[in-house]
Amino acid sequence: MTLNPLDDRVVVQAMDAEETTAGGIVLPDAAREKPQRGTVLAVGPGRLLDSGERCAVSVTVGDEVLFGKYGGMDIEVDGEEVKILRESDILAKVEG
Repeated sequence: MTLNPLDDRVVVQAMDAEETTAGGIVLPDAAREKPQRGTVLAVGPGRLLDSGERCAVSVTVGDEVLFGKYGGMDIEVDGEEVKILRESDILAKVEG
């Protein structure tokens, strides 16, 4: 299935949560923190302005981004969890 987000929405594949601590302790599923980093899979055309023009989205497919822990909506597509966020829910692009 292909997702085409509307307006300023972005589809993000969240990275896997850390399975071990820095000290080597294995974390059970319940103790793992929700991932806050992911890769952009699809980008909408941008928010519609009052003038009728579209405001371009500042991320592109393939960008690695940071987002809020509880932002967006989690959905399952073809057996994989993805997140649909508004552009304003994205906190930063990860460079390098």
